[in-house]
Amino acid sequence: MNYQFRKAELSEIPQIWTILQQAIARRKADGSQQWQNGYPNPDAVRNDMAKGVGFVLADGQKVIGYSAVLINDEPAYANIDGQWLSNGDFVVVHRVAISEDYLGQGLVQQMFLEIEKYAIGQNIYSIKVDTNFDNLPMLRIVEKLGYTYCGEVILSGAPRKAFEKLLQKS
Repeated sequence: MNYQFRKAELSEIPQIWTILQQAIARRKADGSQQWQNGYPNPDAVRNDMAKGVGFVLADGQKVIGYSAVLINDEPAYANIDGQWLSNGDFVVVHRVAISEDYLGQGLVQQMFLEIEKYAIGQNIYSIKVDTNFDNLPMLRIVEKLGYTYCGEVILSGAPRKAFEKLLQKS
């Protein structure tokens, strides 16, 4: 596998939106409530681009995965019903999705490992992520990758399970 993890380009928004629409449909088919309320949407992706936080996993020129990777930018995380493992700088991951054509290959995990490298490159040693209580695929991934359940946060009016992983300084 010779995939590249890099910042998304504006010209890739249509490919990214297709991947997100596939993920929205998968959440619905799984019976999950996550992403069933009009979010994410193309405006969210354009906003990611404007902020420089949209990242893709690419197979050559083909976008096969997407995530928003922000630094210290999730106000909802300040009000956790529980406790984070750390209080310093953190990377937050949102809007994680893989193309239907590439499912079952461990690419979400690979994307998270690339995000860990990105965080360390920014001298940040904490990654925080949240997901819906009924998003079983993502819950399995964060468990497998060693994230710690820290409590619940409220995003878009709904409770979300919040996780953190502390990274090792090299």
